[in-house]
Amino acid sequence: MEHIFREYDIRGIFGEELTEPVVKAIGYYLGKEMGKGAVFVSYDARLHSPTLFNWLISGLNWAGVEVIGGGLLPTGANYFANFQPVKLENGEEREVVGSIQITGSHNPPQYNGFKITKGKKPFFGAQIGELGKKVLNFKGKIPDNFSYLPSRLREQYINYLLSHFNNLKGMELNGVLDCGNGAVGVVLEKLLEKLQIKNYHLLYCEPDGNFPHHHPDPTELENLQDMIGLLREGKYRYGFGFDGDGDRIVFLEGEKVYGGDELLYFFSTQLESPHIITEVKASQGVIDAINRRGKVEIWKTGHSNLKNRLAQTGADIAGEVSGHLFFNDRYFGVDDAIYGALRIMELIQKGVNFSSLQKELGEWLNTPEIKVPVPEERKFQIVEKLKDELRSRQEELGITRLVEVDGVRVHFPDGWGLVRASNTTPYLTTRFEGKDAIALERIQTTLQKIVEELIK
Repeated sequence: MEHIFREYDIRGIFGEELTEPVVKAIGYYLGKEMGKGAVFVSYDARLHSPTLFNWLISGLNWAGVEVIGGGLLPTGANYFANFQPVKLENGEEREVVGSIQITGSHNPPQYNGFKITKGKKPFFGAQIGELGKKVLNFKGKIPDNFSYLPSRLREQYINYLLSHFNNLKGMELNGVLDCGNGAVGVVLEKLLEKLQIKNYHLLYCEPDGNFPHHHPDPTELENLQDMIGLLREGKYRYGFGFDGDGDRIVFLEGEKVYGGDELLYFFSTQLESPHIITEVKASQGVIDAINRRGKVEIWKTGHSNLKNRLAQTGADIAGEVSGHLFFNDRYFGVDDAIYGALRIMELIQKGVNFSSLQKELGEWLNTPEIKVPVPEERKFQIVEKLKDELRSRQEELGITRLVEVDGVRVHFPDGWGLVRASNTTPYLTTRFEGKDAIALERIQTTLQKIVEELIK
C-alpha cells in the first residue's frame, strides 16, 4: 500500500487501495496537518469521486477542521480557492488553510486520488511519505460525518477569469476545444459563453467518469484524433485538449501539436527579460531560444517540484513538456489548464505566428520517453552510479555539461540525453535529442549502452 503515497500526490485504485478506512485516515491526518482553519475540498468527474468526498471529509471533520465543499470542479479552481476568500452559499467568506482535490487525473477510470495544497504551497515528497506512514499504521475507526459548508467557488472562479480576460470579449477563436468528458466542462462552456467568444466547437464537455469517447490524456496522439479530424476539415484552425482534471493543456495548430516547452517559448516572447523554469525533458531548442531573450532554469520533473521552485525564485512562468503550465505572471503560480487556454487565446488575438516562432527553435530531433525496467530497490542506485561513470569519462565521451537536478541530463555539442529514476514505478525514464539523426543515434546508443552495463 505504500506505493499509493507518491512523490506528487496520492493515487490508487478505488475500492482496492483507496478503501473507506484508508481514505478516512487520510482525511484525519491531513486535517491534523492543516491545523486550525478551513479546508476546501472538490472533486473531478470520476464516478466514485463523490463517495471519496464523503469518506475524506469524515476524516477531516473528525480532526476538527472546518470543511468547505466545492463540488465538481477542475483542479485549477481547487488551487484558486487558496488565493481568494471563498464565498459560501450563506453569504459568508472564509480564508482557507489548504485544499484537497479528489482526482485520478489522466489515469484509467478505476483510479482516483488526492492533490493537496497547504498554506498556498504543494504538499508533496517527504510530506506525503510521512502522511502515508501514519495512515498505514492507523488502527482506529472513524465515524461518518458528511457535513460541510457549501460554497459558490465555481461562480467565483468564473467571474475572476471574466474580469481578468475581458480583453478577449467577442474574439473570433476559430478553434476546437476537447474537454475529454473531464472536469473542465463545468467551467469552460459557461466561461466562453460569457466572454461571447465566436467561432468555436466544444467536444465532450459533459463530465462522465466512464470517459466514453477517449482516455482523458491529451498528450497521447490517439486521444486527439476527433479534434484533429475537425481541424483537418479546415473549418477551424486551433485545437485545445484538456486532461481529466484540467491541470494540463495541449495546443494544436492544424495537425501540429505543440509541446508544453514550446508553449513556454511562445509565452516568453511576450515578456521583457523573461525568467522561465522548465524541466529536464525540455528541448534544447526551447532552452537556447529563451536564453537569447532572458534566462531559463532547468528543474526537476513533476508539477509539485515546478510549482515550488516557481514560488522560491519568483520566475515568470514554469512548465512541463506534458502541458502543466504555471503562471506567476498575472496569476498565482499554479497549473490551471483553463487559465492557460485563455493565455493562448490572447496570443491568437494578438496575431502571434506560432509556426514562425517554432522555426526559431531549430530542427531538433527527439525520442519520446523510453522506459527501462529495473528493480525498484536499485533504480536510484543505478542513476548515482551512472553519474559517477559519466563524470569520470566526461572528456572521453565529449560531454559538455551534466545537469543533475533530477537524474542526469547529459549535454553534448549536438544534443543531449536524459536518464532519471521514475518516482512512482520500477523504471528508468530516458529521452534523447539531437540536432540531426546521426547525432541523435550516437547519443542514444552511447548512453543506453552504459545504462545496460550498470543494470547487469
